[in-house]
Amino acid sequence: MTDVQGFHHVAIQAKDVERVTAFYRDLLGFPELKRHLREDGTLRSVWVAVPGSAFLAIEAVDGTPEVVPFRHPAPGLLMLVFRIPREARGGVVETLARAGVPLEHETRWTLYVRDPEGNRVGLSHHPDD
Repeated sequence: MTDVQGFHHVAIQAKDVERVTAFYRDLLGFPELKRHLREDGTLRSVWVAVPGSAFLAIEAVDGTPEVVPFRHPAPGLLMLVFRIPREARGGVVETLARAGVPLEHETRWTLYVRDPEGNRVGLSHHPDD
């Protein structure tokens, strides 16, 4: 058995690192930790802190984001889900609406949206009713 103690970080790839960073930093409130540049000075990645745990690394790539339905049968990473307080849910919905981020789906515990490149993101207060 290993001594895993939790997430260190999660990395996603993005064609438009600045736009994706703005979603997590400015809309969700994840503080920017560090920017990493390539030897030629271009942006390679941005790290943002995930409150209460690890960090999210947003890594630059040249490819075009693949658009997939919210639910699909392909294996792999399905979504990033972040905890919110139950009492914050209404404010989160309003903030997303003001930012033009549509709700893709919602349950009694979780709001589901997409970041600017189509990655599924959940904001959940499960199991708090």
